[in-house]
Amino acid sequence: MHRWKWSKKKPPIFPLIVLILLFFIAFSTLHSEHTIQRIHENQDHVHNHQEVSSATFVKPNFSGHLKQAPEVLDRFSRCNSTVGYSGRKIAWLGDSRQSGRRRVRPEKCDVFSGKWVFDNVSHPLYNESDCPYMSDQLACHKHGRSDLGYQYWRWQPHNCNLKRWNVKEMWEKLRGKRLMFVGDSLNRGQWISMVCLLQSVIPADKRSMSPNAHLTIFRAEEYNATVEFLWAPLLVESNSDDPVNHRLDERIIRPDTVLRHASLWENADILVFNTYLWWRQGPVKLLWTAEENGACEELDGHGAMELAIGAWADWLSSKVDPFKKRVFFVTMSPTHLWSREWKPGSEGNCYGEKDPINIEGYWGSGSDLPTMSTVEKILSNLSSKVSVINITQLSEYRKDGHPSIFRKFWEPLRPEQLSNPPSYSDCIHWCLPGVPDVWNELLFHFL
Repeated sequence: MHRWKWSKKKPPIFPLIVLILLFFIAFSTLHSEHTIQRIHENQDHVHNHQEVSSATFVKPNFSGHLKQAPEVLDRFSRCNSTVGYSGRKIAWLGDSRQSGRRRVRPEKCDVFSGKWVFDNVSHPLYNESDCPYMSDQLACHKHGRSDLGYQYWRWQPHNCNLKRWNVKEMWEKLRGKRLMFVGDSLNRGQWISMVCLLQSVIPADKRSMSPNAHLTIFRAEEYNATVEFLWAPLLVESNSDDPVNHRLDERIIRPDTVLRHASLWENADILVFNTYLWWRQGPVKLLWTAEENGACEELDGHGAMELAIGAWADWLSSKVDPFKKRVFFVTMSPTHLWSREWKPGSEGNCYGEKDPINIEGYWGSGSDLPTMSTVEKILSNLSSKVSVINITQLSEYRKDGHPSIFRKFWEPLRPEQLSNPPSYSDCIHWCLPGVPDVWNELLFHFL
């Protein structure tokens, strides 16, 4: 692991179903964006979990001691009662209390340290209009963005070169394999990027895409390979695991189990995980697997994320053979919600930005250092079982790479919305082609 460095039905019915699904996707995404922005504005929700003098350690991903299987969480799940956090922690095989810090093989070059270079010769790596699987949420040029400079920036490490993208070589790496992205909408964006990067060399009658679902699959018949996306924004089981309808007033998780999702990801050959922004949407309700009366505990997002990452790490530690399965973790994707952070005195956001930030080591409030530290601490004890793709610093520079108002969910933004970028800009997700393509170039580099 690289050491981190801070700096389908009857014809009359089917269209209606599709319309309803699209409506929910749009509404849910907008709700999540507005919630995230509110939480950014109120940091009191973050890092306030109570300190306890002693802790009970819970064995994760284990239900053999239960009289009956716990109820599966869904959007209708509710807590019967809520109490304060008990201080319970996740005990997992790679716990540093016994194993200590891992030994890391030095990298020949830090590919995460570098700068963005304007390159309109080799970039973009594909055209937005040529990818039939492009998401309207990320198709910025299609929805009115006329400045295309964001498509032409190439990441250049300081002291070496990133392996040049080669679609045929990537397909050979994937021949006979399943590549699966697991996480939230940002990881879905990286998955869409990868599909767009790969699909052009596959004849249309030799490729297919399954309908949007909990697990969505792109298949390439010639290579007997799949590129998949599994919606699991919190990695552990939660009441937000419906890929369409996850707009909820309270977030409930089972902090000690990833088994529901793992049953879908365990047979993949290459796994790419992420989780971050959903933990910054306020307090989380913890419903432990052993709890039989529906009583939840409440904990802030940072503390809940630490528990969830621990349960995920336990599964990796006990189930992954690194000689048979490659596992990657993508670090947090930054937001650019306030231009005053890179342009003091201004009161905008990412709207209208056309160039990267050129301040070496720039770090905005959209990337949380304590969260980064917590994740590093856990991942550092997974030995060779997971590799980190550290996208945070290089993405921090790209204030110009977000959709802002140049996007579509259910319908294009109305004139009054277009005229109000401070309220309706998406400064969380990324235009394609764009920044997520570089994340996938990094994945290609390490594969």
